[in-house]
Amino acid sequence: MLLEASGSAASVNPSTLTPPHKKTRVTESQHAKKRMRTLAHSRAPHSAIAGTHSVAARYSRASRHHYYERFHTSSFASDITEGDVTDGEDPVVRQAAIDALGNMNGTVVAIEPTSGRVLAMVNQRLALSSGAQPCSTIKLSVALAALSEGVIDEQTPVSLGGRSRMNLTEALAHSNNAYFEAVGRKLGFEKVQYYAHQFGLGELAGYHIPGEQVGTYPEEEIPAKLGGVSKMCSFGEGISMTPLQLGALVTAISNGGTLYYLQHPTTPEAVANFQPRIKRHLDIEPVIPELSDGMAGAVEYGTARSVRLNFNEESILGKTGTCSHAGTRFGWFASYANTDIGRIVTVVFLQGGRPTFGPKAAEIAGRMYRNLYDHNFFVAGTAEFTPAEPVQKASSATQQQQ
Repeated sequence: MLLEASGSAASVNPSTLTPPHKKTRVTESQHAKKRMRTLAHSRAPHSAIAGTHSVAARYSRASRHHYYERFHTSSFASDITEGDVTDGEDPVVRQAAIDALGNMNGTVVAIEPTSGRVLAMVNQRLALSSGAQPCSTIKLSVALAALSEGVIDEQTPVSLGGRSRMNLTEALAHSNNAYFEAVGRKLGFEKVQYYAHQFGLGELAGYHIPGEQVGTYPEEEIPAKLGGVSKMCSFGEGISMTPLQLGALVTAISNGGTLYYLQHPTTPEAVANFQPRIKRHLDIEPVIPELSDGMAGAVEYGTARSVRLNFNEESILGKTGTCSHAGTRFGWFASYANTDIGRIVTVVFLQGGRPTFGPKAAEIAGRMYRNLYDHNFFVAGTAEFTPAEPVQKASSATQQQQ
């Protein structure tokens, strides 16, 4: 059948389909008739279609079915440092964090990864709160669990549906949810939970830090209607993690597997007498290089590339996270400077509305690293603090207090 230039369906001439001497009636099935009407309708000019709405009206009708998330928390604040205890903090690191954070509603926690000393904690009320959904930063814990269990290695292709495949490096760099949902299902809740507890989730990260809260990690898998273990492993659904807990985990990643109690000195005397305290050693050193490639990729070309808007001089490895809950959006970025000098772990956590998201937290971290670099933090012999004394493991009695 042919279509006329006007776009409507052409009529069928039976005489062109049968010999003149054989008068056979040509009929169409109901399906064919409907198809022809639909085709004619779609190709005819709008003005020629009776009973149709205008383009604007149709777009308006469609927009009524589009979901717009509403936020009730501001992304900005003016008193984020009020009440902070700062006498034991590194002044250069603290000022770099304050300048980088600006007026964003958030917190910055900076940690020395060779000791667990908190060098700066800006907006301590938020940093020591009950935490928030970890969003995609939970993927660090899940990746370490899967690597430790031998479920995957760095190059294992994981099916994302159809013919699509992805390996760990790309999945971390681009924060692919389908990848980690599949890995979470392979691990199962019991193993995911076990490793999360080993990495410090669901317990205090600090050693006698006043006001610190513990966050939450479920004792059982969240209901299937909320996504089950898949959503726990991709978005951190059902989990509440604190900036200190995330900072302690990334500290262990950066130093080869030592999970320190984080300590926040509050006086010059406490700094002078500082002694690191080990919570436990994690058997993750063999798999850290496989994890690190994905964290480096996130900064080089993935979700955390906004770090590079401000800082390119040193290698930064990190992981972003963005999600929302009950009218508040969260933006996370946890990272460390992969250098021999000026070693530092940084956690940026933001809360608010639409201006709040993981790449914004990464941008803030980039500004902080730039500030530190401009103050010669990454130059030999000029860092404001010295490496810690040999570590002392906390006694069993001390650990039970935690």
